[in-house]
Amino acid sequence: MSLTLFAALIGAGSFFAGLLGALTGLGGGIVVVPMLTLIFHVDLRYAVGASLVSVIATSSGSAAAYVRQGFVNLRVGVFLEVATVIGAVVGAMLAGMISTHALSLLFGLVLLYTAYRSLRGHGGDDVHDAPPHPLAVRLRLNSSLPTPAGPQPYTVQHVPQGFLMMLLAGVLSALLGIGSGVLKVLAMDHLMKLPFKVSTTTSNFMIGVTAAASAGVYLHRGYIDPALAFPVMLGVLAGALLGARLLARANVRWLRIIFTAVVVVMAIEMLSKGARGGV
Repeated sequence: MSLTLFAALIGAGSFFAGLLGALTGLGGGIVVVPMLTLIFHVDLRYAVGASLVSVIATSSGSAAAYVRQGFVNLRVGVFLEVATVIGAVVGAMLAGMISTHALSLLFGLVLLYTAYRSLRGHGGDDVHDAPPHPLAVRLRLNSSLPTPAGPQPYTVQHVPQGFLMMLLAGVLSALLGIGSGVLKVLAMDHLMKLPFKVSTTTSNFMIGVTAAASAGVYLHRGYIDPALAFPVMLGVLAGALLGARLLARANVRWLRIIFTAVVVVMAIEMLSKGARGGV
């Protein structure tokens, strides 16, 4: 296979990853890493390095559009980003100490848990009537969701638990190159009870900073190959821009179904490869 064809195929796969990442708030890395390791047989650490670069591109490409549309909760994003950046630095320091087989198994388990939690969604963009957490009131985290009938207010709940989960999300971001979008969406969607579209768009707003915090460590260690990262970044960025345009009209139920199906397939493959020592 020529280098041009190899780059084109990676770019095409990355486009799909960016589209899915923008629609679900996962940042594209949830598909990029398994794609590179399972289909193109790239070393897992180099795949993670390229994925982190693509995650930054995804966030840059879609977050601005989401902010203009009014879906992103900026105060929640900035508050939770403190935890994810701390976790990302810790995870990047641990990455060189853990074998690729263990990372693959960890990735697969995270994906399976993600699929399980996604199927138990709390009702799409339904807005809860429960009173907000006292910290949400003090930090002014409560906001409103744009709807055809006008802005719909919502409250933020379980703020401390969401902050702690973001620490873990940051660690996994650096170890697995997934931008921590998996746990970010789950934390905001299930724990903090934000509407699903608010959770996914706020996750996209946050993932670029989280990935940048750990990408610097990967670059220093030589795990970011420009020849690999460049087509991945271009493909993911193009997919993210299209996904940002489609999200406002997307059906939340179908987003969850697509999200869950892709995650389950990738989880089985990563667990199988990790168990056989083939990653």
